[in-house]
Order: sequence, then structure tokens, then C-alpha cells
Amino acid sequence: QVQLVESGGGLVQPGGSLRLSCAASGSLFSPNFMYWYRQAPGKQREFVAQITSDGSTNYADFVKGRFIISRDRAKKTVYLQMNSLKPEDTAVYYCKMYSLRDGAYWGQGTQVTVSS
Repeated sequence: QVQLVESGGGLVQPGGSLRLSCAASGSLFSPNFMYWYRQAPGKQREFVAQITSDGSTNYADFVKGRFIISRDRAKKTVYLQMNSLKPEDTAVYYCKMYSLRDGAYWGQGTQVTVSS
């Protein structure tokens, strides 16, 4: 059984930065994919960023150049460094893990609010 716990959300002013963390517990099958998604009020959950077991990354166009996804395999933790935050980045951010053996797991989400 895999569990994902996100942390690091909060209130930040436009132009500011936050770093989200997602800590995984349990036995992780490799290879696996780690993702960040987000869901704003009244909107569907949307893809933000992805990182594979070998460190390859992929980003949604609206975060390219502002957000960086990374992972620490020893700590079984994935990070999302968010810079130049905008009010439209306000959402609940979710961590997801996928592997062929285990399928998909989601964290409970962490709230990010960008406001002056």
C-alpha cells in the first residue's frame, strides 16, 4: 500500500515562491511516474508536472519556466518549486504516483493561495 502526503502549501503574494513536497510511504515499484496536478474552485483537476524514475520531466505550458519538479529517490519525496506565482495558480495541489504494478495513488492535496 502506497500513501502520499503533500505539504508546503499556504498563502503567498503574487510574484512569490513556494515549494511543495510529497512524501511517499510504502514499497514503491520502479519504474514509476510522479505527478503534480491542481484543481481550482469550479474547475476540473489539471496536469501540472511529471517526473519519471530516471528524472525526465514534463510540464504543462502554463507553468513552463516558472515551476520545477524534482525528486529525491532516497527520501521517496517529490518536490514542486513554484516561482513567479500568479493569482490564477490558486488551487489545491495534488501529488500522484503511477506504476504498472500498483496503478495510481493520490495524496490528499495541499492548498495554495496566491493573493495580495
